[in-house]
Amino acid sequence: MSNAAKEWYVLHTYSGYENKVKSNIELRISSMGMEENIFRVIVPEEEEVEVKDGKEKVTINKTFPGYVLVEMIMSDQAWYVVRNTPGVTGFVGSHGAGSKPSPLLPEEVDTLLGRLGVPTHAPVDLHAKVGDYVIITEGAFDGMSGKVTEIDDEKQKVKVTIEMFGRETIAELEFYQVKEDDSY
Repeated sequence: MSNAAKEWYVLHTYSGYENKVKSNIELRISSMGMEENIFRVIVPEEEEVEVKDGKEKVTINKTFPGYVLVEMIMSDQAWYVVRNTPGVTGFVGSHGAGSKPSPLLPEEVDTLLGRLGVPTHAPVDLHAKVGDYVIITEGAFDGMSGKVTEIDDEKQKVKVTIEMFGRETIAELEFYQVKEDDSY
């Protein structure tokens, strides 16, 4: 594997075939054993409410017609499986001739998925309870340990009290940014 990180890529598809491409990729993930390399496939859509003759009508429109987002670890096998899925015409950011595409930048992913109401990370099961200690694994407090003071399972957020410069500081973090600290 050339890159062991999960990243988001943009696929170009035939317009109108976005949902078909999504289901084709999902079928290929299981049939070709790619669960460890290809994770989420999203067709960016938004609901639009129209009022016609005094009645509300909700329609779902493609935010980016002809494009599908895929979260994957870019390996030769994963690239081949996705690239050769019926309806996929190529990766955005690939220069052709078999070259691997460029992933979306983290800030692009956060903006795009946030706008669509999709979590930027897959849901995480956090087994810590209020009063337990966790180790922060990502962000400004990376490597620090703190005590859980509040947990919001629905929003996948946790509040942790950290001691910094002799004072307690509360950090609000995503579940994926912490792991249970078994040393306490």
